[in-house]
Amino acid sequence: MGVRMPRPDGDLVLFFPITTKQPDVSCFAVEVPLIEKRRAGLDADRRLWIIFDEFNTNIVGNSFYLEPEPPIGRFSKAFFLPLLREFISRRKSATEVNRFR
Repeated sequence: MGVRMPRPDGDLVLFFPITTKQPDVSCFAVEVPLIEKRRAGLDADRRLWIIFDEFNTNIVGNSFYLEPEPPIGRFSKAFFLPLLREFISRRKSATEVNRFR
């Protein structure tokens, strides 16, 4: 799951893993509701969690990992924005992997 953030030197994308393995209770993770799985084009029959304790970053246009294809779907703002705000408040404790260095 990715979030694009505009920057003058190239848009930054943050990627959060989505997993089928139930995370530990100490992990900052959220189970994806059925309606959001459908909106995002994910498997509606499986339990899925977004992990916010770890993320990858990359720069759009300079990436060897990103393909210029349209997204298969997206989460609603009502679901995702509160989670993004919470991630921002906890970001210093999350593990970041830079894919552009």
